[in-house]
Amino acid sequence: MRPALRVAPRTAVVLALASVAALATFSWPFFVPAQPESMARTTEAPLVFIVVLPVLVALVLAELSSGGVDSKALAMLGVLAAVNAALRPLGAGTAGIETVFFLLVLAGRVFGPGFGFLLGAISLFASALLTAGVGPWLPFQMLAAAWIGLGAGLLPARLRGRAEIAVLAGYGTIAAYGYGLLMNLWFWPFSIGADTQLSYVAGAPVLDNLHRFAVFTAVTSTFGWDTGRAITTATAIVLIGPAVLAALRRAARRAAFDAPVAFVTAPEPGLSAPPAEQVRDADLARSERTETPPHDGR
Repeated sequence: MRPALRVAPRTAVVLALASVAALATFSWPFFVPAQPESMARTTEAPLVFIVVLPVLVALVLAELSSGGVDSKALAMLGVLAAVNAALRPLGAGTAGIETVFFLLVLAGRVFGPGFGFLLGAISLFASALLTAGVGPWLPFQMLAAAWIGLGAGLLPARLRGRAEIAVLAGYGTIAAYGYGLLMNLWFWPFSIGADTQLSYVAGAPVLDNLHRFAVFTAVTSTFGWDTGRAITTATAIVLIGPAVLAALRRAARRAAFDAPVAFVTAPEPGLSAPPAEQVRDADLARSERTETPPHDGR
């Protein structure tokens, strides 16, 4: 099945370069001394938006111009982003309970890495508008969620059944901890002052600050928020993942993202035109025969 949003090589290069630049916005205090007096990176957040938004716009425009995305894929993206934004307040992060990531993982798996990247960023942006959660943390949340959707789309494509659910649950667990790690990193150098054993030390060796950050993460979130997020995501994928995957794949087949464009000749006078459903079914059957060669028994 062709992804709903096919990432062309040039777009993949842009996406990779932008991801590297965005990762630098999380990790720069390890390499450039930062002043920890500020409680939040309010001056840096607009710069991250400058990185994130052009990438999203460029990704969509590039795929539109190359025929990699159509109105059906954009409609699917809008619907799933709205659903994800509505799901997020159900957990509200209480005790680490997050209801937004399991659908992001499953949709990225079905519709591909480019779709997952856009869905992650747009979902977090829409949910922030819905819950009045706009702040300096938002662009970092958008980036972290976008990477989760991207990674889900890059998982091995041939897995099905229980093996697929197991891999997705494992990926969801790792992604939940990774999201918490990134979100700790964005504010840690500026949050707890300079007089504790967990504090960021401006100009200290990278390994020293990495050790302090690892201890800070383990003490403050790994055994609380991050574990709750991982359990919620993995449990949702195991319990309702098969049904959601089946529904998403059924929607993808009916949308016929991978069906070739076929032109039907006008009927002769006196003959009725075939119904649109028959034309669509014939196109889908033709694409399946093209993608799956018959087995000759040898």
